[in-house]
Amino acid sequence: MVRFLWLLLAPLMLSASSVETYKWSEGETYLMFLERLHLPQALYYDIDSDDQKLTEELRSGIPYQVMHDRNGTIEQVLIPVSDELQLHLYRKDGSFAFEAIPLIASTKQESITLSIQNSPYYDILKATGSHSLAHAFVAGFKNSLNFRRDLRKGDRLVMVYTQKYRLGSPFGMPELLVGMIEMRGGQHSVYLNSDGRYYDGKGRQVEGFLLARPVRSGRVSSGFTPRRFHPILKRYRAHLGVDYAAPRGTPILAAGSGTIIFAGRTRGYGNVIKIRHSDGYVTLYAHQKAFRRGMRVGKQVKQGEVIGYVGTTGLSTGPHLHFGLYKNGRAINPARVVQVTTKQLEGKALKAFTARKAELDALVDEALAHPESVMKKAEAINNACYIDPQSCRPLEKGENNETHQ
Repeated sequence: MVRFLWLLLAPLMLSASSVETYKWSEGETYLMFLERLHLPQALYYDIDSDDQKLTEELRSGIPYQVMHDRNGTIEQVLIPVSDELQLHLYRKDGSFAFEAIPLIASTKQESITLSIQNSPYYDILKATGSHSLAHAFVAGFKNSLNFRRDLRKGDRLVMVYTQKYRLGSPFGMPELLVGMIEMRGGQHSVYLNSDGRYYDGKGRQVEGFLLARPVRSGRVSSGFTPRRFHPILKRYRAHLGVDYAAPRGTPILAAGSGTIIFAGRTRGYGNVIKIRHSDGYVTLYAHQKAFRRGMRVGKQVKQGEVIGYVGTTGLSTGPHLHFGLYKNGRAINPARVVQVTTKQLEGKALKAFTARKAELDALVDEALAHPESVMKKAEAINNACYIDPQSCRPLEKGENNETHQ
């Protein structure tokens, strides 16, 4: 990570370069992006199939950076592809090179304490300017509490969460550690357990989940890998989903009820269907031989319904289903989240949860004792010069570019 930081800052030390920040446009593909910036198409066609698939993980709204020299010539481009990895396009030997590298980010634990005046969502949004924070809090209680019926003006809420920061700005979805809300004179909380799932105070799971396996007879041939350094290739690889090897033509089942938001062909994933579910979940089914008749954008499907058939379209070495799971635009590991039924913790698992709950309750008590520590409003993404804005002085070694935003 240090090596890459210097890779980014070194050109700034040699000339008055600037880094401009943009949001990835809705509907823009990686190839369209290369064409718009007049970058060589070889940055797609000359990279390997795994990296080509990564370029299809790019989603609208992500902040990416373009660095120009004093003449306006593009020197480097940084495009986050997940919370772990980013694509790095950079000038090398008169042309451009491509690599997938770790995303440099810091994680901070923060808290919000509010007295409800309107609704949890509106009041969190008003205090912080962050739709992501408001959604994270409300989603945590969606299946256990009725805010409209039981909430009263003046009830308090506490949200303790972690937030990643990239280049000084919030990046990605916040992760709720514990949420507490007062209703009808009592406190109600949800807790993020060590297994990555949410439970109430008695150790009962509060989230709704999806089918455990979208291909009944398939075997897992490749697991979820958000970031891994290949010791032989000396490069970072990622696999943002789970592959199920199965005979060609094996039925593919919708992991949950929802609405089809994409049904078509891409270069890397071949025939793909994406389904939007409740609670911010989206599932992706790639490399299909064919879609079941009637599967089109806007169609409502039910959990367990056949949507297509296993194939080997796109960049694939054999028949299999690539199954991707996303929450609020972030790729997550299906093996950790997807299960058939909710559960009640017991035995050692309940004992470990009880200890974690006590730690999280202490954070809530601390936030209630110091309610003034409310996160500042999120800033809009603007173009930024990551050098001294007054003198265009390059950053010195050890300086923090966050102070110059």
